[in-house]
Amino acid sequence: MITMPMRGDLPRLLIEAGLALLDEEGAEGLTLRRVAARAGVSHAAPAHHFNGLPGLRTAIATEGFCSFLHELVSARDALPPDADPFQGLLAVNQAYIRFSWRRPALFRLMFDQLPTENDDLRLAARAVYAILQDHWTPFVGNRPPAAFETAIWALTHGFAALNMDRPYPPDTPVNLSSYEDALRLLVG
Repeated sequence: MITMPMRGDLPRLLIEAGLALLDEEGAEGLTLRRVAARAGVSHAAPAHHFNGLPGLRTAIATEGFCSFLHELVSARDALPPDADPFQGLLAVNQAYIRFSWRRPALFRLMFDQLPTENDDLRLAARAVYAILQDHWTPFVGNRPPAAFETAIWALTHGFAALNMDRPYPPDTPVNLSSYEDALRLLVG
């Protein structure tokens, strides 16, 4: 017997169905009908709860930023207490890259042209940026802070994007040595 979700659980169920479709099929698989079918609910449910596909995409991207934040925080928290600032910077930025490689369609959606007036999305994205910024700050020195942050973020995001479409099986070790070398050049 199929148990229908409680009314309050339906948005969460739809977001999870959307995340699964995005991971399995990419952006092409993310339609209101496909999400509804995956969740086992009426095809009108996603449109009703999220005011159409743009609202659902925004909710999925917000959830993506929350997962992204969790991974960055986990990387930071896994550092030994005596880790130097570069180890922290490297660990968090490598977690950024690994996330993009593991979930490329979600990563693209998160950085796609989504409505910035959505408070939940904006707060989740800012929380991610704050973790990154905390690890960049010790290396600013006499450089213009905004330009330095842009350079590190461009290096990290660019490295992630350039390597996202390589077909790595999930258990393949990620080679980040060239990224580490480039990061050392930038902060050195």
